[in-house]
Amino acid sequence: MRIRATVGALTGALALSALAVPAAHADEADGDVKITKVVVNGGKDVVVGTSAKKFTVSVTATDPSGIEVAAATLWHGPNFANKDGELFFDGGSGLSCAEVNAKTATCTGTVIADPKKNLKKNFLADDWKVFAYAHSEDDDMTVVDSYPTKARFKRAAKLTVNASPEPVKKNKTITVSGALTRANWETRKYAGYTQQPVQLQFKKKGASSYSTVKTVKSDRKGNLKTTVKASADGTFRYVFAGTSTTPAVTSAGDFIDVR
Repeated sequence: MRIRATVGALTGALALSALAVPAAHADEADGDVKITKVVVNGGKDVVVGTSAKKFTVSVTATDPSGIEVAAATLWHGPNFANKDGELFFDGGSGLSCAEVNAKTATCTGTVIADPKKNLKKNFLADDWKVFAYAHSEDDDMTVVDSYPTKARFKRAAKLTVNASPEPVKKNKTITVSGALTRANWETRKYAGYTQQPVQLQFKKKGASSYSTVKTVKSDRKGNLKTTVKASADGTFRYVFAGTSTTPAVTSAGDFIDVR
């Protein structure tokens, strides 16, 4: 198989021209080339905070003559003709193709999701589809508007905890406060994630694991606050299980000295 040196330069505008199809284009195949696999961000959710996030997309394709190049674009919207979001390979990072065997290659490019540029709306925390393209050494080609692989984008979250007073006498009341916030892509700031169930957990000094004490709901500003009785030295933390638009997050622990 022969992978041309020009493949490394197929990024940015050049990549777009290589992938250019009419807006309402349907899937197309010309010849034997097939796309066999697409992996976005290593198969993990793409979690984006208030600044740019880089991740990779790889496309594996095969053809009897070998693969010249394969690439992808991520898009969001009701259909390919009516996209409301689109992410391309980064023009400054290059597109690299590695031979799997004489017929197959995996091409990998870097994508940048940036709330300042291409991820400006919170509703884009959702499943994104993949437009995939492959071209063989003998000029076969295939285009798939919506490959079965999808990419889930989520708004990054933060979680804090503070247990007080400390030290505290045994059986006295401890107040455990905190805050659950998540990235707002429209303001590029973190704001309270309201009315969300968050577990308060405790690990007794010397123990190896946490146990759940109770579930607390964040208020209209994302704040958390509850009380418990001081029973023994140990560490409190808050744990949020996550939602379809926001990843799970666990606070750091706060140790309480009970005397």
